[in-house]
Amino acid sequence: MNYAKDVSVIIPGRCEMFFAQTVENVLANIRADSEVIAVCDGSWPDPVLKDHPRLRVIHHTEAVGQRAATNDGAKLSRARWIMKLDAHCGVSKGFDVELMKAHEPGMTQVPMMYNLLAFEWECQKCNNLTYQGVKPEKCVKCGQTELAMQIRWRPQRAKRTLSWRFNTDLQFQYWRKHCQRPEVVAQGQMIETMSFIGACMFLERDRFWELGGMDESHGSWGQFGTEWACKTWLSGGRLVTNCNCWFAHMFRTGNFAAPGHSTWPYPISQQQIDRAREYSKKFWRSNTWPKAVHPLEWLVEKFSPVPDWHMEADPIDIPKRDDGPVNSER
Repeated sequence: MNYAKDVSVIIPGRCEMFFAQTVENVLANIRADSEVIAVCDGSWPDPVLKDHPRLRVIHHTEAVGQRAATNDGAKLSRARWIMKLDAHCGVSKGFDVELMKAHEPGMTQVPMMYNLLAFEWECQKCNNLTYQGVKPEKCVKCGQTELAMQIRWRPQRAKRTLSWRFNTDLQFQYWRKHCQRPEVVAQGQMIETMSFIGACMFLERDRFWELGGMDESHGSWGQFGTEWACKTWLSGGRLVTNCNCWFAHMFRTGNFAAPGHSTWPYPISQQQIDRAREYSKKFWRSNTWPKAVHPLEWLVEKFSPVPDWHMEADPIDIPKRDDGPVNSER
């Protein structure tokens, strides 16, 4: 089959203040015949996206949700591979070449993840720097009230993640201790991971649609990583962290101008989040997905021992163990 491009990097975003920086960073770091498909979901980015021969833009007057926006980007793509990326991320030079080079049929890849230092607040009097987050009312060092945002856009090398999992409620969890296992260390630069954060993934476009695309029955947002981890593994594929390239993700730390407000760009209630989680839990625990060649228990056993899971229990009603707080980095 002839493909128009190597990789389409699909970036869905709504009211994302760093949308333009993300797009520009990706365009600056692609090395193959790749492109960016920016899906502006219910808003135009501010600052605006600059024209570029490798950039295509979809604009929705009314927001359709991050899942549907990702699907729309994949529908527009004519590339061999697609990569979904959040609109507040940076990537390594030649990430597209590294991902293509390592790819195998049936594989979903995740570049290793760093936390992104997107910006700092700089005191205009003493130049003291405050880490990204809510704008301070005043400088903690000199008391000056004038602080300016300074864009950094670089990975925090000390905050690297290679492995993730999900718990018995199918909710995403960090799993840094998994990488310390001897059998995992032996995997070298391509590490099998039970799940992933959902902010970035790379796979063949045809396989994306073969597995159903993003399941919009979840609602607008939530459970991205769990959905594609299960789709990949249970269909007979492999989910792998590629340590030869990286993406850096900015974690939301409050509104950057108005203290106390959320930076989440989609108006979504806790009820909607809970609904997505409950849908995901029932769907994958029921083992009724028609494209599955393995049950969910097979995946848990493959990565055993997995915190929270007791496979000797009834697989449909597995008791939880108190192993610490949610999203703990075990």
